[in-house]
Formats: sequence, C-alpha cells, structure tokens
Amino acid sequence: MEVILLKDVKGTGKKGEIHEVANGYAQNYLIKNGLAKEATASAKSKLNAQVKAKKRDEAEMLEEAKEQKETLENNPVEIYEKASEDGRLFGSITTKKIADAIKEQLDISVDKRKITQKIPMRSLGTQNVEVKLHNKVTASLTVRALSIEEK
Repeated sequence: MEVILLKDVKGTGKKGEIHEVANGYAQNYLIKNGLAKEATASAKSKLNAQVKAKKRDEAEMLEEAKEQKETLENNPVEIYEKASEDGRLFGSITTKKIADAIKEQLDISVDKRKITQKIPMRSLGTQNVEVKLHNKVTASLTVRALSIEEK
C-alpha cells in the first residue's frame, strides 16, 4: 500500500515522502497513529502542489537574502558610543546594538543571533562581522565604532 508520511518515521522515511509499505503496517500502525495517510491521486496532487510552493518560497527567500547581502557588504554600519579620550568605549558594541543599527540605517531586519562577532568591540575603530541571512548566504558587514563627539 502506498502512503504519504505525515511525520518522520524511523526506518520508513521523512515527512512528505511517498512510500510503499505492507498493508498491515500501514493500516494498523501508520494510519492508526496519524503518522501517514493513504496515497490517493488527490492526496498525491495536493502533496505535489505543496512541494512546488515550498520550493518557490525557498527560491524567493534565497533571492531576497542575496540582495540583502549585497546591501550589507556595500554599506558599512556606524554606531556612535561614548568613549574615553584614548579611544576606549564605555561599555561595548554587542550583536544586539549591531542588529539595531542595521535595522535603523539599512532597513534590514536581522536577528542578533545570526550575527557572528569574534570579540565584542570595546574601542573605537572598525570590525568585520558575519551575518547569516540564509542557510546558503552569509554576508560580511563592516561595523564602525565612532565617538558621540564625532557625530
């Protein structure tokens, strides 16, 4: 019997896959426990439509991430902080501040957990940070720490 898996089933397959299994296994275990449904013609066509829509959405998200990467790599972000005369910041520039600056200056929403900063910025100057926009797209962003007096 052909079934469409509704959840991942160890030893059988992953969610959304169509598999040929024994009738007893399908009826007494998979369908009964809500792990699968019978693969009728209408169920197969519905599954194919969902797969196509998912691929299309994924392609759109990838394109958007590539555009955002271009913007991030060509536009440095400037963050103004209080600093001592020798260039040491009072505090540090964290991924949260960088994410807020990206939103404010470039109008791109980035989760602070997607920003990889090797060490927090504690002095005036520039630092490159990695921003993960998509599974396949990572941008290198230049962050400039400037004194409030320079504003």
